[in-house]
Amino acid sequence: MSVMDIASYDISPERGFLSSIDPTSIDLPDYLEPAVKTAMALPQLIPTGHVRKHLEAMPYIDLAAFCKNTSEAEQRAAMVHYSFMVQAYVWGEDVAPKSLPKCLAVPIWQLAEAIDQKPLLTYSGYVLDNWGRVDESGPIDLSNIQMLQPFVSGQDEAWFVLIHVAIEARAGEMLAAIPRMIDAVSNDDQTALLTMLKNMSGVWDDVNAIFNRMPERCDPYIYFHRVRPWIHGWKDNPALGNGLIYEGVEETEGHPQVFRGQTGSQSSIVPSMDAFLGIDHANDPLRSYLDELHAYRPPAHRRFIEDIRANSNLRAYVKSSDSKGLQDLYNEIVTKLAQFRTRHLEYAASYINKQANGGEGNAADVGTGGTPFMKYLKKHRDEAREHLVRAKL
Repeated sequence: MSVMDIASYDISPERGFLSSIDPTSIDLPDYLEPAVKTAMALPQLIPTGHVRKHLEAMPYIDLAAFCKNTSEAEQRAAMVHYSFMVQAYVWGEDVAPKSLPKCLAVPIWQLAEAIDQKPLLTYSGYVLDNWGRVDESGPIDLSNIQMLQPFVSGQDEAWFVLIHVAIEARAGEMLAAIPRMIDAVSNDDQTALLTMLKNMSGVWDDVNAIFNRMPERCDPYIYFHRVRPWIHGWKDNPALGNGLIYEGVEETEGHPQVFRGQTGSQSSIVPSMDAFLGIDHANDPLRSYLDELHAYRPPAHRRFIEDIRANSNLRAYVKSSDSKGLQDLYNEIVTKLAQFRTRHLEYAASYINKQANGGEGNAADVGTGGTPFMKYLKKHRDEAREHLVRAKL
């Protein structure tokens, strides 16, 4: 099969899609200190109501040499700080700007090109590269993780991010096993496949249990009005209908650019599971959103999803099998994936759709990725359920 070792996809059983290097262990060069210092001061700068003035005062730092001579881990760490400053500049005052100043626009564009991602805050910058362990020798779970770069700081903002970090870490065990399960199907090793599917089902129980804890320390009202406003993009957002000009970025020729905002739908867990389980989504406008969001993921994670999709024959194997145990386990996992999507739909309703409209840039009926999220989430939940395998007559 063409699916390679999971390490080549920047995946591990202990971390899943999280950064393979603890972000707290990455030291950025001294010349980036003004940018890091300003980014980390956002919780103090934003409440002034004049955050743009402070960001515009930051020196312009050309990152061409940095992007050429440093590791991807360092580049992704720098991207976290710059992407938070970009979002704060755009959404930190009452009226969205038409352009991004050169001191932010050029560096984030350079970083985005270096790591093959988009020049704004994506899920990888918000979650995958934005965590640390309180006890460096301890586990990556909710008892021992912290958010590193905040917007306004506080428990609700941190908990929202850390729930996602904990889910990503716990999912690593089942994601890392997918290539071995594809091999088991190819080798008709039903015993090994049954064992690994049973374990995957157990991991899904843990993932869903973590997701269920979101309301413990993240209040819906505070999320909508204090956490969500910062993570919107500038595609299909009425506050920035024409997009955003990136000043000083020559290849844009001064034209406004449009990019989708950070969203949990940019996580690679569910698309990987869809690919492995053979779950397809109908070709319609909502499917186009999924395809577009794929480009917002780290390139190694995109390759993993694509390779799993190309190589997994699990669904066909289960459908042709006479093993009721195999069919039951497959259906159990599909059901638990659908439960995850159902919980996401419930949170979307209580944390967003039922909240009072937050203004032109923070509408309650449009997702941070610029999508009609309620319809989107329900449709893909229902499509997953339609893939349950029926017993052979």
